[in-house]
Amino acid sequence: RCQRICGRGRGVCGGSPLPAHLQPRSGAGTRAMESGAGGPRATAPGQQLRALFYVLPPGESSFRTVEEVPDYVEKSIPFFIAFIGLEFAVSWVQKRKLSGRINDGISSLSLGILSRLPDVLFRSIDLISYIYVWNNYRLFELPWDSPWTWYLTLLGVDFAYYCFHRISHEVNILWAAHQVHHSSEDYNLFTALRQSVLQKYTSWIFNLPMALFIPPSVFAVHLQFNLLYQFWIHTEVVTKLGPLEWILNTPSHHRVHHGRNPYCIDKNYGGTLIIWDRIFGTFEAEDEKVVYGLTHPVNSFDPIMLQLRPLAHIWNTFWATPGFCNKLSVIFKGPGWGPGKPRLGLPEEIPVITGKEVPFNPSVPAYLNCYAVVHFAIIMDLYTGLLGSVTTLSQVTILLRIGFIILSLTSFGLLMENR
Repeated sequence: RCQRICGRGRGVCGGSPLPAHLQPRSGAGTRAMESGAGGPRATAPGQQLRALFYVLPPGESSFRTVEEVPDYVEKSIPFFIAFIGLEFAVSWVQKRKLSGRINDGISSLSLGILSRLPDVLFRSIDLISYIYVWNNYRLFELPWDSPWTWYLTLLGVDFAYYCFHRISHEVNILWAAHQVHHSSEDYNLFTALRQSVLQKYTSWIFNLPMALFIPPSVFAVHLQFNLLYQFWIHTEVVTKLGPLEWILNTPSHHRVHHGRNPYCIDKNYGGTLIIWDRIFGTFEAEDEKVVYGLTHPVNSFDPIMLQLRPLAHIWNTFWATPGFCNKLSVIFKGPGWGPGKPRLGLPEEIPVITGKEVPFNPSVPAYLNCYAVVHFAIIMDLYTGLLGSVTTLSQVTILLRIGFIILSLTSFGLLMENR
């Protein structure tokens, strides 16, 4: 099995086994890859909290093998819930209103669950591809326990994210996946969990150059830290952070990124650091009030439609556009491109913000909102239970549970639209 995945038979993946929570799943009774290393290390709540803000130092987050790397993301779920509650409380104190809406919040969480369902059957293309390159093509090996390796990986992962994030806005077929994250007209911690099913299957390519010299165990830590850091910056309750605004991606900078104001379009791509945007000319400071969402709002809470409609739009535009080169441009140029236009489209065609924009917010009876919240809590419990027992369930049972979850999430979206 190791040779099929990694191309070598040196122990398990050349000393860098996939941990149990990151292994490919193949149905009932799947066993974890054998390894000489222990399982994922335990993390104290204080360490987990610091991981969320990327302030866990190298001495507490360096591991010899991937097998030992904790699942920081899964262990952060209680903190996600706590911070969402804290955001609600602070927003109420500041503005006398809550920071989000039930319909949009359930939509964001539904998209987050939907994006993770493939992980029930298949695990981490990021790590599988990275370990394959490491085992077969690495040029040299930096020490896994060196602080210099740790900080270099921080920079490398964030720069790879900047490159991927920027191209996801500038190439239409990639934007079709990434736009899911931008489709909310609210900006809060729910929005951070609003993710695409398809995006992960293109982002992994940008990390592979690091596999030529950075150990997989170090990469696995920073891949999670970079993702976790981006959770807390999706909020309006934090204003500006003084001198940190020059170096870090902050809530203020990321609000600009999520804006549909003309001055916000295609700006502030950084994940943890804002220095890449300052270097490459894509930085924009928060100025006028930001209006969130897509330039052409989708007006839907249906998670399946939100995932697939952009692809259908590309398909229809592809066949309606004359000329073979123009058809390819529909796919590989920017979402604003059209025949005779620059690669990224014309800035003057971006809709002007009037300040009177009203988010899509159909009125539904209070009992439907209550039903959706209670049923969604049940689905969350079913989903987390599925993650914890997937190796003991038959493939038919797994597929039936996934089908029921998808049906329920779609039903919530339709109910929120009075359909």
